[in-house]
Amino acid sequence: MEASGTDSEGREFKNAADMWREELGEGGDDGVKKTQWYSHGVGYWQGVEASVDGVLGGYGHVNDADIKCSEPFLKALMAERLSGADKDRHLVALDCGSGIGRVTKNLLIRHFNEVDLLEPVSHFLEAARESLAPENHTAADNHRASNFYCIPLQEFTPEVGRYDVIWIQWCIGHLADDDFISFFKRAKVGLKPGGLFVLKENIARNGFVLDKEDRSVTRSDLYFKELFNQCGLHLYKQKDQRGFPNELFAVKMYALTPDVPKRVHKTRSKAKSYSPGIIR
Repeated sequence: MEASGTDSEGREFKNAADMWREELGEGGDDGVKKTQWYSHGVGYWQGVEASVDGVLGGYGHVNDADIKCSEPFLKALMAERLSGADKDRHLVALDCGSGIGRVTKNLLIRHFNEVDLLEPVSHFLEAARESLAPENHTAADNHRASNFYCIPLQEFTPEVGRYDVIWIQWCIGHLADDDFISFFKRAKVGLKPGGLFVLKENIARNGFVLDKEDRSVTRSDLYFKELFNQCGLHLYKQKDQRGFPNELFAVKMYALTPDVPKRVHKTRSKAKSYSPGIIR
């Protein structure tokens, strides 16, 4: 990725390789520095309250707009990809970076028979387990949260062929580029035929923005698409998030498939002027 970027302290980098070399060591793969990168990131979140406002970086009020935009995107994908001849298909999703189970409870559990949650911060996962107990949510009896994995994204390998949708929201920025690529390559095996990834993330206008506090990188649309290509993933559909405050980064949803889609859906993105507020 050749585009320049900055960090939250105002330092400029001529390209992503320079930034990763600074953060992770020469070649971007120094074991000690990479361990520190990930431990500092988890450590940041271990100090955050297990609430909607906490996991959304003080922007808990955008929860409704987030779900309102995600749901029609998900429903369209399910209608196009998962509603084939097998009407009795048992639908299973994985919620990556699930936090307190906000996306699972408000969205995924209403559309999938089972949802597994993946989250490295233990007190978030315990809050999710409590929130998603059958007596605490209103999903149908045959819809449930099944497994709660307290494992970092970069260390997780899914069960082969378990998932119809792997949903990844506001967490992939914590992965270095090499771990981003290796995660998606491993995770492909977890998809059922016709299954897909949905990635929902903050988008930098150009290049990247490194957050030194929580050890995360906000990538541009071009940066993401270069990584998707390296992962061997194909863009099936994309959509811009609407209804968020102007001071936040833009947010985009990508539907990605390991197979070449018969048709690719494209939407035009309007250029936005924003300052770098972050929903983490």
